[in-house]
Amino acid sequence: MIDSYLKAGKILSQIRKEASKMIKEGTLVLDLVEFVENETIKQGAGISFPCNVSINEVAAHYTSPLNDETMIYAGDLVKLDLGTEIDGYIADSAITVMAPGKNLDERFTQDEINLRQDIIEASAAGLDAAISTVRAGVTVGEIGAAVEEAINEYKLNPIANLTGHSLEQYNLHAGISVPNIDNHDETVLEEGQAVAIEPFATDGIGFVNDAPGTYIYSFLANKPFRLKHTKNVLTNIKHNYPYLPFSGRWLTKEFKENRLNVSLKQLSEAMAIYPYHPLKEKTGCLVSQKEHTVIVEKEGCTVTTL
Repeated sequence: MIDSYLKAGKILSQIRKEASKMIKEGTLVLDLVEFVENETIKQGAGISFPCNVSINEVAAHYTSPLNDETMIYAGDLVKLDLGTEIDGYIADSAITVMAPGKNLDERFTQDEINLRQDIIEASAAGLDAAISTVRAGVTVGEIGAAVEEAINEYKLNPIANLTGHSLEQYNLHAGISVPNIDNHDETVLEEGQAVAIEPFATDGIGFVNDAPGTYIYSFLANKPFRLKHTKNVLTNIKHNYPYLPFSGRWLTKEFKENRLNVSLKQLSEAMAIYPYHPLKEKTGCLVSQKEHTVIVEKEGCTVTTL
C-alpha cells in the first residue's frame, strides 16, 4: 500500500513539474489538462480525478469541456490540481503559478503583481505550516489553526469552506476533512493514514460559492431511466468510473456532446451522479492553492508528492 502511494506521488511530481512549464500567456487550458491526463496514462498510472485548472477568482473544480477555448493570460493566478493513482492508492497535489507574459507590466501595476505573489506565497506558507504540524495524534483543528495563522501573517484569508481530505483506496474523499481555519475539530489523525492537505489563500473574505457550469462528476447510484440514451450513459459511467471522479469531456469519445449534456443533467437531477460545480471566491477576489499528499507517521509525516 505505502509503495503504491509513493509510486503514484513520484509520477505526479514529474508530471506537475512538466505541466507547470506550460502555464504561460497563450496556453489553452484544454491543452494543459489533456497533457496532464495523457501523460498520467503514459507513465503507467491512473487518473484519480480530472485535471483542474482554475484561474484567478475560481478556486477549484474547473476542467475543460470539449473544445474549450479558455486561454491563460499574463498575470493570471493559475491553480493546477492533479491526481494520479496506482492500484487505487491516490496522490493529489496542486500548485499556483502567476502566468508569465510579455505584457505583464502593461496589464498590472507593481503593487498588483506583488499582491499576486503574496497570495501564492501565503498558500505555500499555509501548507508548510500544516505539514510541520502533522503527526499521529494531532487534531485536524490544530492543523487548520496552523494554516490560518500562516496565511493571516500575509494579511490574507484562508478559504474557510474548502478543506483537505483523507484518502483511501479508490476513495478520494474518505471521510476526514482537514480545515484551513481553526474550527476546533477534535478528529485525530492516526499513523498510516493518507491525507491531502490543501490550503487556499485569498485577498477576499475567504468563502467560495458554486459558479455556473458543471464539468466534473462522480457516480452515485444505479437508477432506472426511461430514455435509452440516458441509460447508456449511466451504464458507461458505472462501468468505467465507478469510484473516482470523471470529466464529461471523457464521455464525448462515446457520445455526442449535445445529447450527452442532456443525459448528464438528467442523471445529476436524479442523483445518479454528483455534479461538481466550479467554486468561485464569494467576493470575486484572487485565490491561490498549494497541496501535497502525506502519510501520517508517529512523529511527523512523509510527503508523497514532493
